[in-house]
Amino acid sequence: MIRACGISDTGRVRKSNEDKFVSDPEFRFFAVADGMGGHSAGEVASGLAIETLQGFIHRSANDTDFSWPYGLDKTLSFDGNRLRTAIHLANRRVFRAAESSDDYGGMGTTIVALAVVEHDQDELLAIANVGDSRGYLIRNGKIEQVTEDHSLVGEQVKAGILSAHDARAHRLKNIITRSVGYQEEVESDVSERVLKPGDKILLCSDGLSNLVEDGEMQNLVTQYPLNEACERLVELANQKGGDDNITVVLIQVVENS
Repeated sequence: MIRACGISDTGRVRKSNEDKFVSDPEFRFFAVADGMGGHSAGEVASGLAIETLQGFIHRSANDTDFSWPYGLDKTLSFDGNRLRTAIHLANRRVFRAAESSDDYGGMGTTIVALAVVEHDQDELLAIANVGDSRGYLIRNGKIEQVTEDHSLVGEQVKAGILSAHDARAHRLKNIITRSVGYQEEVESDVSERVLKPGDKILLCSDGLSNLVEDGEMQNLVTQYPLNEACERLVELANQKGGDDNITVVLIQVVENS
């Protein structure tokens, strides 16, 4: 069984909220998008992306007789390929919208999305991302980032040039190297793993991860019920400056009674 909650906050500095999220326990689908672009284009990009993702996940859950316009990754499960395809479709929709209007030129959005599916009596997590919105797994009191940032500083951390701590305060931390809708084609990173009862998964925009340390996230997520943990995470990011929109989605795997 899956429990979930989500919350999005404008923060203390921005005038509008360009983050969007979906928490859909019925279809076991969850996602966070952090839009970018002038003239409210970021809000448009993230909204189109979330709408497209959720629409495809719904359609493909009930009708498996469809083509795979972007091919199949044989290393992934059916549901991992659903996520991958959904992001391709979202990219196409946002890109075409950007081409159709001067106000939307150059808009894009990050995405982190996951599906939880039953597989051989286990719960399987399929998670995909583009950009620097993140996914974390909290298990047995430990937190693990299960996505890799597609950002300038993220690549420097991966190469060992920067520490994760220094990256959080780096002046170029907001430069991303991959986004949905900015180019005609984009590739997402998709990974899969088996979940255990008690596991919690945290999805967030960089308005949280740039300000709140991983250990602080872990403490709040493990100490409090889902709804309260979501609220306290957003509150802590605002206490630390709230310089960006803040979005949090929390999912918990609960053992069937």
